[in-house]
Amino acid sequence: MTSDSPAFLVDTNVLVYAYDPVEPTKQIRALTVLERLSDAGTGRLTTQVLGEFFVTVTRKLKPPIPIVEAERTLTNYARSWPVFSLTPDRVLEATHGVRRHGFSYWDALIWATARHYGVPIVLSEDFSDGSRVEGVRFLNPFAPAFDLTTLDG
Repeated sequence: MTSDSPAFLVDTNVLVYAYDPVEPTKQIRALTVLERLSDAGTGRLTTQVLGEFFVTVTRKLKPPIPIVEAERTLTNYARSWPVFSLTPDRVLEATHGVRRHGFSYWDALIWATARHYGVPIVLSEDFSDGSRVEGVRFLNPFAPAFDLTTLDG
């Protein structure tokens, strides 16, 4: 990643859609987004996202992904992408995000982590597309107007 390239914190839904054949249009978009971030070296994850991904793909997808495959996927991400750990300070900041901005607690953890680590953009369909909260911008990579070249660094 060059100093001119922004980092992108990827929310769980982007990872999950890459493995969900029920929504083929979103699956193709998610795979493209993840590939571009990987190529540019600008993708970031959190331990929360990795955990949510594992639970979702092994328990909620129809059909679920085998645990061994999900574990292999997590291992690959953990070894090849920067992953931010949750800390008590992030948890406390998240509670402020719930109170000040009306986020759900889990979304507030994503926001608080991005804010703390200076990651300017969160990729997620769970926030208002294009909104900005205390220095963190939210982009929905599944929105029709989303420009994939934004990810190229």
